Amino acid sequence: MSCGISKAGFLEEEAPRLEAWLNQNRHGEMRYMENHFDKRLDPTKLVEGSKSVISLLLNYFPKQQQREDSYKISKYAYGTDYHSVIKDKLKELLFTIQDQIGEVHGRAFVDSAPVLDKAWAAKSGLGWIGKHSNLLSKQAGSFYFIAELIVDLDLDYDTPVTDHCGSCTACIDACPTQAIVEPYKVDGSKCISYFTIELKNEIPSSVSGQFDDWMFGCDVCQDVCPWNRFSEAHKEPLFDPNPQVLSNSKKDWEEVTKEVFSEIFKKSALKRTKFEGLRRNITFLKP
Repeated sequence: MSCGISKAGFLEEEAPRLEAWLNQNRHGEMRYMENHFDKRLDPTKLVEGSKSVISLLLNYFPKQQQREDSYKISKYAYGTDYHSVIKDKLKELLFTIQDQIGEVHGRAFVDSAPVLDKAWAAKSGLGWIGKHSNLLSKQAGSFYFIAELIVDLDLDYDTPVTDHCGSCTACIDACPTQAIVEPYKVDGSKCISYFTIELKNEIPSSVSGQFDDWMFGCDVCQDVCPWNRFSEAHKEPLFDPNPQVLSNSKKDWEEVTKEVFSEIFKKSALKRTKFEGLRRNITFLKP
């Protein structure tokens, strides 16, 4: 786990970017992105009395990966749903801070509230925003979750690092649906992760044949990134892959029943798309 700290306040540089992204409808059907615009840009409006944003990274890069003849799942969803795992760790961290310092008020956030986690992690010196819009670290690449603890405590603040993408365009060139419309700008409504997880309606026929067997999420832009050559396997047992994720073939996935799905993946991020969504994705991928 890596940790960086920044002063809570208005994200001045992010405001026009977010506004333009929303105005261009880059969020597709993710209408929740339009909500709480002010809180999304200023944590002091989200957590009363907040002074510091403690950003944390937790590696999820797996030791083993899926078999070749399977529909693909994004690596972050191999094991137990990260929301509950990380929320528990953040609560433990807050208890430790309170034990050491005294009365400290704060809230933990794990991808579940209007917090621009990548922006805060970059501001805290944990990495830079790459051309694929993910946070990149020279030491760890990009296969990690980002979470925050926003507290009413003045702390020593870290400083941002420089961009190390250089002239590389590997992520842009490799994106199956050309969702990275220009360096550092992703059209979320064109991303395979959006189509397979966020989109509730039918997947448009205009992207047929472009998914390269991804049925839940997509890791292409991260898989091709040179900085991920340095990724090391995580040490969190709860992120260890569900056995079915590793062993299932395409045929196995096609034959999964609703009962089996509900039982096996009740603690998995895969439940986000629901059984019906997974069936839709598989049907879309089948020739």
